[in-house]
Amino acid sequence: MTAKQDNLLDWLRDAHAMEQQAEKMLEAQAGRLEHYPELKSRILQHLDETRGQQRLLEECLKRLDSSPSTFKDMGAKLMAFGQAVSGMTVSDEVVKGAMSGYVFENMEIAAYTVLIAAAQEVGDAATESALKQILPQEVAMAEWLREHLPEITGAYLARDKVDADAAKR
Repeated sequence: MTAKQDNLLDWLRDAHAMEQQAEKMLEAQAGRLEHYPELKSRILQHLDETRGQQRLLEECLKRLDSSPSTFKDMGAKLMAFGQAVSGMTVSDEVVKGAMSGYVFENMEIAAYTVLIAAAQEVGDAATESALKQILPQEVAMAEWLREHLPEITGAYLARDKVDADAAKR
């Protein structure tokens, strides 16, 4: 195996761990949202996409005679748990959660852009194809969040005047 292939495999394992983290973060966020139905619906849609992305990554790793990294996956899940717990302690949870989601989606966009280039470099058309299925989903979610941040902020501010506890979720 070449150094390029080794890097591709390592980055695929990183991406799988990243999607494990995303799954836990999205589950936690959706589970706590009560007063933002459009945001919750979009998060649940992306949660389904995220699970599909994990399957695609697992298929790529298996085809390359590898598997996800249990260590990296556990670390990512622990980070997601910490983020969920810290989010529960802030008064503006929904706004900060949407902002964090936007940042995380852009990190995923960068990761998949790198992975596609690596797959092209090693001539792995099947992995490239799978990654090109994932990237537009991440772009769409980031774009949705960017477009809806003002609306989420306005709804939060309106609710915060009436009921601060309800506003955060």
